[in-house]
Amino acid sequence: MTAIKHALQRDIFTPNDERLLSIVNVCKAGKKKRNCFLCATVTTERPVQVNVVKVKKSDKGDFYKRQTAWALRDLAVVDAKDAVKESPEFDLHFDKVYKWVASSTVEKNTFISCIWKLNQRYLRKKIDFINVSSQLLEELPKVAEESVPSGENQSVAGGDEEAVDEYQELNAREEQDIEIMMEGCEYAIANAEAFAEKLSRELQVLDGANIQSIMASEKQVNILMKLLDEALKEVDQIELKLSSYEEMLQSVKEQMDQISESNHLIHLSNTNNVKLLSEIEFLVNHMDLAKGHIKALQEGDLTSSRGIEACTNAADALLQCMNVALRPGHDMLHAVKQQQQRFSDLREQFARRLASHLNSVFVQQGHDQSSTLAQHSAELTLPNHHPFHRDLLRYAKLMEWLKNTDYGKYEGLTKNYMDYLSRLYEREIKDFFEVAKIKMTGTTREGKKFGLHGSSGKLTGSTSSLNKLSVQSSGNRRSQSSSLLDMGNMSASDLDVADRTKFDKIFEQVLSELEPLCLAEQDFISKFFKLQQHQSTSGTTMNEVEEMDGVALSRSYTSGVPQTVSSEKDMIRQMMTKIFRCIEPELNNLIALGDKIDSFNSLYMLVKMSHHVWTAQNVDPASFLSTTLGNVLVTVKRNFDKCISNQMKQMDEVKISKKSKVGILPFVAEFEEFAALAESIFKNAERRGDLDKAYIKLIRAVFDSVEKVANESQKTPRDVVMMENFHHIFATLSRLKISCLEAEKKEAKQKYTDHLQSYVIYSLGQPLEKLNHFFEGVEARVAQGIREEEVSYQLAFNKQELRKVIKEYPGKEVKKGLDNLYKKVDKHLCEEENLLQVVWHSMQDEFIRQYKHFEGLIARCYPGSGITMEFTIQDILDYCSSIAQSH
Repeated sequence: MTAIKHALQRDIFTPNDERLLSIVNVCKAGKKKRNCFLCATVTTERPVQVNVVKVKKSDKGDFYKRQTAWALRDLAVVDAKDAVKESPEFDLHFDKVYKWVASSTVEKNTFISCIWKLNQRYLRKKIDFINVSSQLLEELPKVAEESVPSGENQSVAGGDEEAVDEYQELNAREEQDIEIMMEGCEYAIANAEAFAEKLSRELQVLDGANIQSIMASEKQVNILMKLLDEALKEVDQIELKLSSYEEMLQSVKEQMDQISESNHLIHLSNTNNVKLLSEIEFLVNHMDLAKGHIKALQEGDLTSSRGIEACTNAADALLQCMNVALRPGHDMLHAVKQQQQRFSDLREQFARRLASHLNSVFVQQGHDQSSTLAQHSAELTLPNHHPFHRDLLRYAKLMEWLKNTDYGKYEGLTKNYMDYLSRLYEREIKDFFEVAKIKMTGTTREGKKFGLHGSSGKLTGSTSSLNKLSVQSSGNRRSQSSSLLDMGNMSASDLDVADRTKFDKIFEQVLSELEPLCLAEQDFISKFFKLQQHQSTSGTTMNEVEEMDGVALSRSYTSGVPQTVSSEKDMIRQMMTKIFRCIEPELNNLIALGDKIDSFNSLYMLVKMSHHVWTAQNVDPASFLSTTLGNVLVTVKRNFDKCISNQMKQMDEVKISKKSKVGILPFVAEFEEFAALAESIFKNAERRGDLDKAYIKLIRAVFDSVEKVANESQKTPRDVVMMENFHHIFATLSRLKISCLEAEKKEAKQKYTDHLQSYVIYSLGQPLEKLNHFFEGVEARVAQGIREEEVSYQLAFNKQELRKVIKEYPGKEVKKGLDNLYKKVDKHLCEEENLLQVVWHSMQDEFIRQYKHFEGLIARCYPGSGITMEFTIQDILDYCSSIAQSH
């Protein structure tokens, strides 16, 4: 171990100016036995630094390398594991716990002893040693006390160092002195014993000289002792004088202590006075209400602008005084309690006065507005509440003060305002709707005809009178159309365009008057009652979505008012709901009236109401106006769907006359009128999708009903009914250019073309009936396999028979037959559609085609016979033209 220690000192620590004091061979506990050395070292330069260094043998050779170093001051605990039983295990607590197993217990104890000594010398006992034998720790102090005199600290320090240092190198000065000594004796190296003997003799000479010097200085020692005795006497005298001085100063000290105590009390009194002044100033500055404010609160004029401003400032000042944050202990002062009570009394007194005044203003507003209702009774306008709002907004800050200080009175004012204003608005709105109903019914001839009296604003006409009107017939198509009315709904064709336009303007004016009224009142409520119109996260408003023909319509409703609400947004909505509780029923009544007058009015109402709902939702989707109009829109949409359903029902129930020709069916004309009206109304409308869905339902119903009527027709051929009506439908769709009905337009055109061709072919078999039968027999023989040139040898189809048949149809007879055919077609076709010339031209082309077909058969089956028809194609053209001109 000594050889390893010297090798480590030489190779590792000497180059780093360190001295190796102790070494222990260890391995980590619980791991593979890889040995290393823990070394305790100190630096040779000051200040001294003590380290614990881990040294490990290199894997590439036999030399050692420095792996890890810890400063001894970072060592917190040394744990020897067991103070009684010997064990090679121990722990060192640096930044973490390092567990080691020494190669022997002796090495472990030696190393721990060295660490303990270094701790005593350099670290002033900062390290804790646990589970270490007390004998091991006490061994070093005992040895030091026995070997070194107690009074010589320097020697003790040197002894400690010798006990610590087992090996110590010579410093430079010691090496120089030894070299000088050895140079004075040349044989010192060759003869060590002679050199040692010489040194011993010189030491003896020095000892003798020292003894003689001590003996010679005895006289001087006696003189020194005498001087010391005299010095002691002087010291005694000085101590006596100091004692007398101390006695004199003792009284002065007591006086100074009294003065200091007095100064301290004066300073404490001044400090307390300053603090007291500060507290008094705080209370005076923050809890003193000016006399002017008190007077304003008690007697201030609440009718003038100046008085309201003075009361507002006084109320704000009172609120600041009441809300001042008192310091600890202030609330126990009698004066503070009195002032707070005074403030409470002022607040209560002013709150009562303010609430009473505002209630009077609300009542007066009801009387003032009632007096202005008469001048609006004949006009479709609502009274303007802006002056009243403007006057009340002067009290907005006082309402905010009342809300913050006395919520009970604030809530009472809110309820009173809703009660007064709801009655006022109910009168105004009902009168307004009465005027609207009078304008809709009282001044129109339809209203008078149906018993719709404007004075009551309600439908007094009975359903039976409407039914009587609907079944009246004058023999034309329009009378048939009017007979399709059901359940008191008039046909739109019986109303003038001017009347519908008038209804549209009245309904739009109603909505235009209601919308600013509601918005103005909602804005006033928000400002006057200091309610923020922010989006609420929760509330009592609930939404329902009603599905109608695939269109989602939002229906919102609010539970009973007043009640506890979770946001100011809900409170605004509830106040508006109570104040304008009559708007929704009145709108529904007006809508029902419009639907009674003319079911097509639902188209106008759907467009107008949709636009106003869209506008209101863009402003505030959750507002009262948006919710109410949305609810009414659901009713309007239902009426629109009912109007479509009624038209489809009327198509199913239509009955045609058996004695007159059919012509254009009434529901086809009704669809044309509906589509033209709807296109003019729904131009650029938001609810175009609803109309497109209605179009699809109606056009399919029209197609099915036309087929049904054509199949049931007895007077008019089926092809004529189909041809005329589908031509009318095609013309209507082409003119209106309805994009969603493009497929139906093509279908209508195809049906019209097919039935026109069918009718022409069927009708043309009549004028040349025998000739048609003859050539049908010829074609039958050819179909049976007889060659065309051999047909003339058949007895029934020989040349003589052919000439006989041809002679029966001279030009005069052909013209007569065509004239009869023209008259018959004219009887079948109706005048409204004007298809006679189109059908006649198609018949002319078909007749010429048959003529060419007959000539071709004659040329193929009777070649060289010279047989020809007794009229030509030019004759046919002249006959047809002459017949058309003559009629």
